[in-house]
Order: sequence, then C-alpha cells, then structure tokens
Amino acid sequence: MKFRKATEADIDSIMEIINQAQTWFKEQGINQWQNNYPNPEIIKKDIDNSYGYILLKDNVVVSYVALIFDGEITYNSIYNGEWISNDKYAVIHRMAVESSYKGQGLASVIFNYVEELCYEKKVHSIKVDTHEDNIPMQKLLYKNGFQYCGIIYLEDKSKRIAFEKILIKGA
Repeated sequence: MKFRKATEADIDSIMEIINQAQTWFKEQGINQWQNNYPNPEIIKKDIDNSYGYILLKDNVVVSYVALIFDGEITYNSIYNGEWISNDKYAVIHRMAVESSYKGQGLASVIFNYVEELCYEKKVHSIKVDTHEDNIPMQKLLYKNGFQYCGIIYLEDKSKRIAFEKILIKGA
C-alpha cells in the first residue's frame, strides 16, 4: 500500500469514495456529509492547501483523508469537556474508505500513516470530530487510541463530538 498526497488527477476517484460514504450515511439515517458536502470544490481546495491524502492499494485509490496542521477554528471552543492538550495538533477531516474495501482495517492503516506524518512535523496531538450518530467512526477512534473530549459546533452550528489522541513515540 502507498499513502501519498492527493493530486487533481485523483479527484474523480476521491469523489466516488465520498459519494459512497454520503449514500451510506443517508441509508443509516445519519445527517453527516449531506447537502453536497464534501464536494469536488472542497476536495480541490484540500489538494491546493496540501491537506488531501489518498491510500492506494494495487494502484487503486481506496481511501481519502484531509490532514490539516493549520488548526481548526471550530475547535477553539469545546463544551461539556476539554481537550487533553493545548499544543500544536493535526486535524483529521473527510476520511472515507471505498465501500468494497471496508472492514479490512484500512482506516487504522491511515491513522498509522497520519501519526508518522505528525512525528515528522513534531506534532504530538491529533484531533478529530464526528457526528454523534456515526457509531462506526466513534468505535474506530476508540480502537485507535483516541479519547472523547467533548462537544464542538461547526460553523453552521451543527453539533459534533470531539476526540483527541496524544502521540507518544513507541507507544
């Protein structure tokens, strides 16, 4: 497998994965990633800002993630809890795995790659948020060492539950 920065040539493959996730959320009754979000413009912006990454398996795009080291304004206020740290952190957004590859542990593989990039940048915290009804993502976060921290609100006032993982090399 290969983990690399996404390019504009990857947008169609990424959007196919995003569209599968949007359909799955809708089928599960989860109001996340609906209303044309994320869309090709957002993915292109991720790529332009060097946030977009893909995981390739046998030269096929099987997953997408946005990894941001510039902070997240909606994380400045957290309710019913607190962040574990106030140091520099990475943010994971827009993570999705191609439907036919789900259940193969690829999301955990992505977390491992993300952690390596964090170590390279001397960043020792990863923060992420998800919809309160997205139980599979919550289970994945707990499985990968993330801790529940509280509630954040997106710019559109949507409620999300927030998690953080402190990175300790060799742990």
